[in-house]
Amino acid sequence: MIMFNFGLNDYQIALKESVQRYLHSECDLHTIRKIIESSDCFSEKVWNDLANLGLLGMNVPEEFGGSGLGSVDLAVVMECLGSIPLPGPYLETITVADMLVKAGTDEQRKMYLPKIAAGQLVATYAIDEPDGYWCADAVQATAVHSGDDYSLNGRKLWVPYANVADLIICAVRTSQNLNSEEGISLIVFDRQQLDIPVMPLNSMDESYRLCEINLDGLRVPSANILGKIDQGWPIWKEGKGLATLLASAEMIGGIDKSLQMAVSYSRERVQFGKPIGSYQAIKHRCADMLTDLEAVRGSVYYAAWAMQNQLPDAEIAISSAKAYASDAYVRTAEKSLQIFGAIGFTWEHDIHFYLKRAKRLEMAFGDATFHRENVAENWLGPSC
Repeated sequence: MIMFNFGLNDYQIALKESVQRYLHSECDLHTIRKIIESSDCFSEKVWNDLANLGLLGMNVPEEFGGSGLGSVDLAVVMECLGSIPLPGPYLETITVADMLVKAGTDEQRKMYLPKIAAGQLVATYAIDEPDGYWCADAVQATAVHSGDDYSLNGRKLWVPYANVADLIICAVRTSQNLNSEEGISLIVFDRQQLDIPVMPLNSMDESYRLCEINLDGLRVPSANILGKIDQGWPIWKEGKGLATLLASAEMIGGIDKSLQMAVSYSRERVQFGKPIGSYQAIKHRCADMLTDLEAVRGSVYYAAWAMQNQLPDAEIAISSAKAYASDAYVRTAEKSLQIFGAIGFTWEHDIHFYLKRAKRLEMAFGDATFHRENVAENWLGPSC
């Protein structure tokens, strides 16, 4: 029997401390505000720093310049990055690297993985469409085989950081099947070879850039297919599992920081001659936030461990963690903002960044209801 240790090992502790030191000294919230105000909402300096720390190649095999680490180590880093609303497609690039490692051809791996690890290539994915749902039947963009190429039609919405991405993995329907998960293929867009129309979209979370891409009339070589034709959805489903886990780990950092900010303020803010933290109503809110933090941390790290060890309950564990984290982060950010009172609603205060990030991550890769239904179906089978 494999035993799960809830503590971090020496390497993971050192990794966590290293990332925290960098964020504290080089990438604090003042820096984040400057990045948000930039046109691309992206910093090449921060991206290169992440590469120099070895964070972009964590799940890239050593033969391609990475570290070959597992999902628990990635969760440690994402928890740290969640302590600030870090702009940039770190999660997306890690997810794309995972899909290339598992499904890419030798040529695709050699071409892209070393560049990802070195910070020379920014990657993302284009899955969502106007339907806005998270299942395979929502993929309606098409790719028709024509000679040695595929001719594409359709559009993709809410594509993270398509404005700066060098590599985009796009889900398209290459054949019609009764089973909606069949007939979907993943196509690799190399932006150096293909001019893709990209339009930035407005979103509530200013620290995260979303875009729309228009596929109409694009032609891509057959060699750009990732994995087997018509068999792309299982690749994305596995990649989405990692992305869901990493988003949940990011929420740990956000919950922790929201709690720290609220506790610090409640010790300093004096009302009726006493710090507001001495009042029971504030104590109860902080206690509830701490309870949520520890519950989310335990569920996320178990899910990471289950994925790393390829346990049969990994999918259930990931959905359970995401469902709880989605609700808990929003609850914590809202309670923290309430403790700050009116100042928490101002642009000058930082807590609104965490509430906005919480609301975005709540919906990312399926909301709490979606993941609870996934857990139920895994245990009991489909409801219809």
